[in-house]
Parts: sequence; structure tokens; C-alpha cells
Amino acid sequence: MPARIKNILFIMCDQLRWDYLSCYGHPTLKTPHIDGLAARGTRFTRAYVQSPICGPSRMSFYTGRYMQSHGSNWNGIPLRVGELTMGDYLRPLGVQTVLVGKTHMVADREGMQRLGVDPKSIIGVRVSECGFDPFDRDDGLHARGPDGGYDAEQPRYKEYLNSKGYPGDNPWHDYANAAVGEGNGLASGWAMHNARKPARVREEDSETPYMTRRAMEFIDQAQDTPWCVHLSYIKPHWPYIAPAPYNDMYTADDVIDPVRAESERADPHPVFREFMAARVSHSFSRDEVRREVIPVYMGLIKQIDDQMGVLFGFLEQRGLFDNTMIVFTSDHGDYLGDHWLGEKEFFHEPSVKIPLIIYDPAADATRGSVCDELVEAIDLAPTFLDALGADPEQQSHRLEGRSLMPLLRNDAALAWRNYTISEYDYSVQPIAEALGVAPRDARLFMIADKRWKLIHAIGFRPMLFDLLNDPDELNDLGADPAYAGERQRLEAALARWGLRLSQRQTRSDQQIRAMRGKAERRGILIGVWDETDVAPELWSGYLGDAK
Repeated sequence: MPARIKNILFIMCDQLRWDYLSCYGHPTLKTPHIDGLAARGTRFTRAYVQSPICGPSRMSFYTGRYMQSHGSNWNGIPLRVGELTMGDYLRPLGVQTVLVGKTHMVADREGMQRLGVDPKSIIGVRVSECGFDPFDRDDGLHARGPDGGYDAEQPRYKEYLNSKGYPGDNPWHDYANAAVGEGNGLASGWAMHNARKPARVREEDSETPYMTRRAMEFIDQAQDTPWCVHLSYIKPHWPYIAPAPYNDMYTADDVIDPVRAESERADPHPVFREFMAARVSHSFSRDEVRREVIPVYMGLIKQIDDQMGVLFGFLEQRGLFDNTMIVFTSDHGDYLGDHWLGEKEFFHEPSVKIPLIIYDPAADATRGSVCDELVEAIDLAPTFLDALGADPEQQSHRLEGRSLMPLLRNDAALAWRNYTISEYDYSVQPIAEALGVAPRDARLFMIADKRWKLIHAIGFRPMLFDLLNDPDELNDLGADPAYAGERQRLEAALARWGLRLSQRQTRSDQQIRAMRGKAERRGILIGVWDETDVAPELWSGYLGDAK
């Protein structure tokens, strides 16, 4: 009899490229524990995020909806009150849905105030935390500048660091993300030339092992209650700095050559040109920057893999591999100088494609398999419902993703999606002003099938890449008349996607079908000429003696 899935461990890294794991082909970065999970589960090779930036991508993961549907279009733009999230779907099934780490969600405080929701109440906390109960939320962005801090919340990690002998108001920066500089001064991790220096924090007190321990603490205290733990690591997201020994495990010899060509800078698409002109892109276009930063990026990933060994050993000891689905993924990638870009805010594969590994304790038929179907981040929410015995079709008026369970259970008769969608809103970026684009038009859309990728930019020509003959995406065919047919085909598919029903969230298709024709039975008789036009019983409330 197949194992019953009782728990879900939903592991997410921040800014982890899909190809920086050895099971995805990295030649020098070895990740044996993550590889081991892939050997026990299914590794997806065409998994895409719905937006290549933290906040909107995560909101799509948590809601199971496209960015255009949930409306949280950029970091700092709230997810509106009333948008159902992962916890809202799982909690009615009796599943504790808990956060350990990052969500990058901003609460809709105005909406909560309008509706009289107390932010400190249970409902208020869940509305503010993507539906999760926050066992230990920490977005890992405790920066300080002339206008104050980026994240006003004081995380438990600060208290932990203080308790371990790291003093000050911001030990996140001063110890976990800074090194010792010249003259015994701080060498901030924000300055990338300091990347190779060891962070001032002991390795066991750095962010990744701290979050691992916190997740294990919750799992131990949950005991027999079913749970979904979202263990959301902050790394390998910048600041690119690591504690010893991970700061110098890798060298410049381990750095892969960048995927880029001079032809990309010759008459580029205007939006792509502006992204290449950004400071972070100029930095990562320099070989000396890549040689300093990428070895540390790799070290941070190696630390995550080592912590996966700790975590998986913990699960094995408690027999939890028998009834726990484990998902390992990332919220987006990192260009690291590919295509002359830094950061992640465009649609080449290093940014928009993610690692996705799913271990299903009952999926013996697909153990160690590789799936090349087009998968989206929004597929995880319906997958979790399906795995726990609920019918995700009952939520199909809200959830726009598809359950991956048929792929995990080897349903050969399954017809899968033909294309994947991602979106990016650059209205808050200075490039919108440089391009003269109004905020409402500063939007980009990607539609990709297994061969072609089209990027639609409002007000500009499209970009087009042939992923079969140009897998590195170096040759933009968006203006080539020979490929007009492919552009028109993908643009038509994008237009059909834009016409999908996404906002009828209060009635399911089943409820809609049940409503058909029922108005007559409640006394609404439209278009009737005489009493013989409808059944006699429908007149029961109207006919009788006139007194």
C-alpha cells in the first residue's frame, strides 16, 4: 500500500540559480545532499517562476496565481487583503502551515484597517504573513541607510545573535554580513570586493544553520499534528559574504565562463539595453568582480547543501521520510554576469528558470526520474492540496496552477501545458523614466514553450529566442522578418492567456453550474408572455384568488 503523505517540507532558497547544483550539471560545485533528494524524487528541468524578482515571485508561489492576478507586482507592493494563500488552503485540512525564514511579503495595512482587522490578532497575523503562522520570520534584509531601515521588523535572529555575544542594534550586518577590514574596521558585505573575506559570525551562528535548527525545533514540537513547514533560506542572496570555511572553499578557477556575446550589445532591444546599463550589470560584466563574488556565491550554496544533510538526517531519524513530501526550489536565479547583466530582473534562463526537486514518499515509479514538462511556480499550491487528499479542482476558480501529482505518479495519459508565463513590472525602476514609459505601461511578459521564448514589452518590439538552436539565448530574433510567424503565434497565445478568467474568485465552476436556471425557481420570471410559458409550479407564489 502506498505511503500516505501527512506532512510537507517546502524548502526555498533565495536567488539560487538552477544550474548551480551538481545534479543540474555544475562541473565543480558538488551538492551531494540535494543530489540525494533528486535521486529519491523527481527533478524538473523546465520549472519557471511567474516573476523574476523576490516579492512577486513568492506571492505567486503562495497564492497559486499569476502576478497579474494577485497584483503584488514588485517588492514592497502589498498582497491585498482577501487574497487566499497557501495557509488558507491547507489549514482547513487540519495542517499547521508554518513559516521559518523569508516571504518578502508586505501586508496590506490599509486594507486591514478598512476592514477592522487587528494586525496582532490571529487573523491579522495570518493575513500579514501569506497565510503562514510565523514560527520565525526573517527576510534577511536588515539594512540601514539615511532614510532608515529596509525592514522595520526586528527578527528573532537579532535576539539570537545578541544572546550569542554579537552586540549592537544590527548584528545582521555587523557580524553575519560583514568581515574585519583594514585597521580593524568593518568590511561591509555590501561592497563586493570584500566578498572573499570571512564574515565575523561563527558558521554555526550564521543565517543558514540558524534557520535549519529553527525548522527542526518546530517539527519536533509539532509531534503528531500534520504540518507544512516553509523553510525559506535567505542565501545565497546578496550580500555575497560567507562565514569560514565557506568563504574560501572555491576559487576563481571554479568560476564558469560567462554566457554572453558582444553581439548582444550591438543595437540591443531598448529595455534590455537599459538593464545592461544598470550599476549591478556593469559590475558583473567585469571579470574581476565575477572572480571575487562567484566563489562565495558557490560557498553559500555549499553551506545550504551541508545543512540539507543535517536536515535530512534529522528527518530520517524520526521516520519522517515515510510520510513527508519534500520540495526543494528557489524563488528565482541570478545572472552573475551572463548576458552582461547582474541581479535577476529579466527573462533569460539563468534568472527565470529555477531548480525544482520533489520527493514524494509514494512515488516509487518515478524515483530518481527527470521531468522536462513545462512547470510553473504556481503549480505547488494545487500540488500540496492534491498530495494531502483534497481536490484542487474545487479551487480552480482561484488557483491558476496545476497539480504536479500526475507527473510525480507517472500518469502517461496526461496532457500537459504548452507554454509557461512570467511577468515583470519595472515601473518603480529608473529605467522606466529613461525609456519614457508611463508606470502603467512599464510591464514585460515572457511566454515560452519548449523551443521558443518571446518577451513582450509594451510599446516596443518583442524579443524572440530559439532555445533549440540557441540554448544560450545570444541571438535575439525579435526583429528578424524570417521569424514573424513564430512571433505572431506566441503573441496570439499570450493574448489568449490575457483573456483568461482570473478574478471570479468567490464562486467555483461547480457552484456556477448549480446556479444555472435557478432564478426562475426563486420567483424571477423574465420574458414570460402568459402563464403557459413556464411550468405551473413556478406560479405557486403568484396565482390565486384576487381579493
